[in-house]
Amino acid sequence: MGLINATVWDSADAAEDLAYALGKGEAVRMAFKLVRDSIIFTDRRILMIDIQGLTGSKKRFLTIPYRAITTFTLESAGHFDLDTEVTLTVSGSAPIAFNLSRGADVPGLVTLLTEYLAPGK
Repeated sequence: MGLINATVWDSADAAEDLAYALGKGEAVRMAFKLVRDSIIFTDRRILMIDIQGLTGSKKRFLTIPYRAITTFTLESAGHFDLDTEVTLTVSGSAPIAFNLSRGADVPGLVTLLTEYLAPGK
């Protein structure tokens, strides 16, 4: 997933559409769409879905437990509610970066990541 702008995806809609990929009792906290791909922040992990091929029948699921994220950065163009670049540094992997489009709850994402990346989580 590159630096394509991610748009907000309603958490309830994401939970309904991806019920097959969620664990029992797992709750979607935030979700974003990137053209055909998606990034879902749950109360347990980050789930990234990469739709591949012309027909979209091939899907790649990447699960990142919050404990594997060592750092995160958010960089905006000056106003916190405009496009914001998010970079997650994952232990043992290349950093994952994506842009959040205007309208995304960037302060909410900061709170979510801060909460789940706190020691002891």
